[in-house]
Amino acid sequence: MSEFIPNPARGKEVFELDRTYVFHSWSAQAQISPLPVATGKGSYFWDFDGKKYLDFSCQLVFTNIGFQHPKVVDAIKEQAELLTTVAPQVANEARGEAAKRIVELSSSHHQKVFFTNGGADGIENAIRMARLHTNRHKILSFYRSYHGNTTSAISATGDPRRWPNEFAYGHVHFFGPYTYRSSFWSKSEEEECQRALEHLESVITFEGPNTIAAILIESVVGTAGVLIPPKGYLEGVRALCDKYGILWIADEVMSGFGRTGKWFAYQHSNAHPDLIVFAKGVNSGYVPLGGVVISQKVAETFNDRVFPGGLTYSGHPLACAAAVATIDVMKEEKIVEHAAHMGEKVIGPALRALAEKHPVIGEVRGLGVFWALDLVKDRATREPLAPYAGTSPAMNELVAECKKLGLMPFTNFNRMHVVPPCNISEAEFSEGVAILDKAFSIIDKHYIGAGK
Repeated sequence: MSEFIPNPARGKEVFELDRTYVFHSWSAQAQISPLPVATGKGSYFWDFDGKKYLDFSCQLVFTNIGFQHPKVVDAIKEQAELLTTVAPQVANEARGEAAKRIVELSSSHHQKVFFTNGGADGIENAIRMARLHTNRHKILSFYRSYHGNTTSAISATGDPRRWPNEFAYGHVHFFGPYTYRSSFWSKSEEEECQRALEHLESVITFEGPNTIAAILIESVVGTAGVLIPPKGYLEGVRALCDKYGILWIADEVMSGFGRTGKWFAYQHSNAHPDLIVFAKGVNSGYVPLGGVVISQKVAETFNDRVFPGGLTYSGHPLACAAAVATIDVMKEEKIVEHAAHMGEKVIGPALRALAEKHPVIGEVRGLGVFWALDLVKDRATREPLAPYAGTSPAMNELVAECKKLGLMPFTNFNRMHVVPPCNISEAEFSEGVAILDKAFSIIDKHYIGAGK
């Protein structure tokens, strides 16, 4: 990045352009005030006034290699000079190279990639494949989940964004494991795993196994809480799918490409999904890209049967060139290994130390660079610091203080998610934790439990 020169006047113009002409997602348009962002580099970005922010949100958990990685930027430039775009019915070099790399990162069970423009349409097409492969219609998914904003994806979603959007057919929700707030009155991870799998099998039984095409779950639940499945849970899901002839769709849109210290989060288990949906970190969000990694048995269904789906920009050359460069950079710079090290040796210990100091932090959980702080008013009752589907003065104060101190946070209901770039340095993370420490000191007054 060349030296950035602040330009407050242009920042005001950008803000006015946005407020006059741009319609924002998930927002009441008159109630938002978007921050004009001028540029970024690595783990930081700047506004037009020149204020620097350490990004602990990765925007929407997608800048896995940070902003403006020079090798990926150069790859996009080179592809633009060679071939900016081409129709999906022809072969293009960048798409083939990207597909090869993604399949090789998956497993020997996987064979092909269907490219989409993002995670939601990846979910949409994975559901379509599952229904056509099994000749069944129902899709089972967690209540605590987010899968995207297209019709089937939002219906599969568990969180409140589903409520005004329920127009798709055949979606059934169930409770996944969440030891800290167990739906099964479990006292341990082992008990939570066993009871969650028993609950899932009961749902399968009562819904009718022969009506269920797929179980769709985030390998690590993202926006709904960074919920790490207990040991054995994904293997148990795989066993139930095999028992009843159901496909397992792994949503790796947020958890994939190094986020948990593995290429895909399901690889923390010994089980393999039938379909893997990816997006976000595949090219750090530099150009929109998503897709479905398809197992051999599902791919063979469409050898002589037309797959009734497609997108004008499927496998767009610029996006795929960015994916090739991103995957190569992640291998060369050992970014996945770095993420695993940071989670185990740096992030986990630092956040647990933060929790010892601030009682509003009820639980710390995570893997790699994918963490959540479950915030409470009282550790004994685990009463959330904000209600489900809502916020609170305490959460608003926490976010405002973080931004004031130069940290961009990611919060959802009563949680703060700590999701920096996979290649964040130890020094950068320590800088962020120091800011969090100051911000939590502001809201400690909202804690009402014993030991205040």
